[in-house]
Amino acid sequence: MKVAQNPPLKILTHADLQSGLRLLRDIDPLLVPIIDGLEDVPLRNRAPGFEGLAEIVVSQHVSKASAAAVFGRLMGAVVPLHPQPLLECSKEALIATGLSRAKQNTLKAIATAVQQDGLDLHGLCEQPVEEAQRALTALPGIGPWTAEVFLMFCAGHADIFPAGDVALQHVAGDVLGLTERPDEKAARAISERWRPVRSVAARLFYARYAQQKGRSALPV
Repeated sequence: MKVAQNPPLKILTHADLQSGLRLLRDIDPLLVPIIDGLEDVPLRNRAPGFEGLAEIVVSQHVSKASAAAVFGRLMGAVVPLHPQPLLECSKEALIATGLSRAKQNTLKAIATAVQQDGLDLHGLCEQPVEEAQRALTALPGIGPWTAEVFLMFCAGHADIFPAGDVALQHVAGDVLGLTERPDEKAARAISERWRPVRSVAARLFYARYAQQKGRSALPV
């Protein structure tokens, strides 16, 4: 494998994504057929604030269609979808959105951290990945997958691979011709081969999974 030169520092535009895909061609020839076999690799970035993180929380452990329906109702119930209005929203209104109790508690914990503890989600996006992950996973209900998806799609970090995602595990296993889907630990180890643009590999794999399964696999 060749060593990629001048990788994009962030994946914020389609041009950044295309640059990353060109680097992946050099880094790992096994990915070339996948890249060539896709008409499009979606960028799907989100705003780096409370609304973006809330959308990712809503998408935890449910289908994309279900998440979209719940998030749409949440956007209608909390206007605007900012921390203070969320905290002021009644319990009955939040239940009516379809949010589970656990996700309601997570969103309230995030909102409280922003409003009362000074958590700066925008500033967090500019911190080194490891520091930002620690700050996010310290919040109740925020695990590695949620933190990594936020830092990839909302902060635009170029080198993140949410290895706990089944869709990414599935495609990573296919790329290497494995007979069994790798678990999170194995998928994370495999993803090292796609540094320093693992976020581009993740987007590529989401698109490949959607092509294989006939449905979107992107978490947001």
